[in-house]
Amino acid sequence: MASTDIYHTLTQIIIPRPVAWVLSPNDETGSSHNLAPFSFFNVVCSDPPVLMLSIGVKSDGTMKDSCRNLLERKRCVIHIGSDDQAQAISDTSRELAFGESELEMIGNGLVPFEGTDMHRLQDVPIALACRLYQHIEVGNKPQHLLLVEVEQFWIDDAVCYVDSKGRSRVDADKLRPLARLGGSEYARLGEVFRIERR
Repeated sequence: MASTDIYHTLTQIIIPRPVAWVLSPNDETGSSHNLAPFSFFNVVCSDPPVLMLSIGVKSDGTMKDSCRNLLERKRCVIHIGSDDQAQAISDTSRELAFGESELEMIGNGLVPFEGTDMHRLQDVPIALACRLYQHIEVGNKPQHLLLVEVEQFWIDDAVCYVDSKGRSRVDADKLRPLARLGGSEYARLGEVFRIERR
């Protein structure tokens, strides 16, 4: 199979995938930001808390802006958006010239991320302030595997609660996270059910 066919097949069978909505500074001052979604994304470790972003290249073969920013400035904020933000998340996947911000395109403002020197999107329920932990090149193009360590969590009170054991819990039904499927398809959560461990 051609590599493009393999890509399309994998994205249709490895489903659903969580979507990382990644905000990264375009410069040292943080006056300009890049915002882009990535669905080759997941958690890989809890001690320390490390997440994985796998970022390809632009259509012209150059490095994507999010990857460039992370490698140069070593930081980003990963957001977990709700399903009602699907259009904005999709819109920010467009290829723009470096330094041109997707924030203006979707009209979402930034607020200071308390406890950090970064900003987060103001209307997104979860934000994770991250620092680059490790960079690995994988494959023939190559694909950039970026491991990032979470330094600060921000969770909107509207999507979380404290359970009977005193632990903070995120309510998936209230979060309504967007999931990525193949092609132009996305998904919402369906029925949430529990299976108690034996």
